[in-house]
Amino acid sequence: MIGKAFVFPKESENSYVSLTARLTKPLTAFTVCLRVYTDLNRDYSLFSYATKTQYNEILLFRGKTAVYSISVGGADVIFKPHQSSEPMHFCMTWESTSGITELWVDGKPMVRRSLKRGYSLGTQASIILGQEQDAFAGGFEKNQCLVGDIGDVNMWDYVLSPEEINTVYAGGTFSPNVLNWRALRYEMSGEVYVKPQLWP
Repeated sequence: MIGKAFVFPKESENSYVSLTARLTKPLTAFTVCLRVYTDLNRDYSLFSYATKTQYNEILLFRGKTAVYSISVGGADVIFKPHQSSEPMHFCMTWESTSGITELWVDGKPMVRRSLKRGYSLGTQASIILGQEQDAFAGGFEKNQCLVGDIGDVNMWDYVLSPEEINTVYAGGTFSPNVLNWRALRYEMSGEVYVKPQLWP
């Protein structure tokens, strides 16, 4: 998938990409990084990771008031980054020991928050791009879908350092061990296309 992106060209409740994780153990920390290009001004999901007992196990969601929420284990915190009409790069991190949750936008950190200290993420996850899961691998709503491009999706089972996050933002990588864009295992459903990415 190097140099490629998933393209969701129109609103739909049945267009999505399902990703297969390389690890299936319970997680006590993670970093997820991705790039998104969209001009939507409504709610939409950027990354949805559900288990059979918790549909918002991990969720990166953009609200209609241009705020972004990170959910872990069904609880969420809100961030208010700058808005851009250009492709945007996001990294979200969380660790169980402190509950510290971070959102990085275009290589810049937002103020840290705390979320679900001591929690452990469940296994057998359904990981979806393009839709928000209100049920395990389903429960999609057209008014929460992504319309636009998404790519460079990587996930680690630990928190990347600030230096590592900036390297990822600049196009580098650190052998992602949960989701690896360079060797991604995925299945597309509905009207989704793989096209050359529109960012450098």
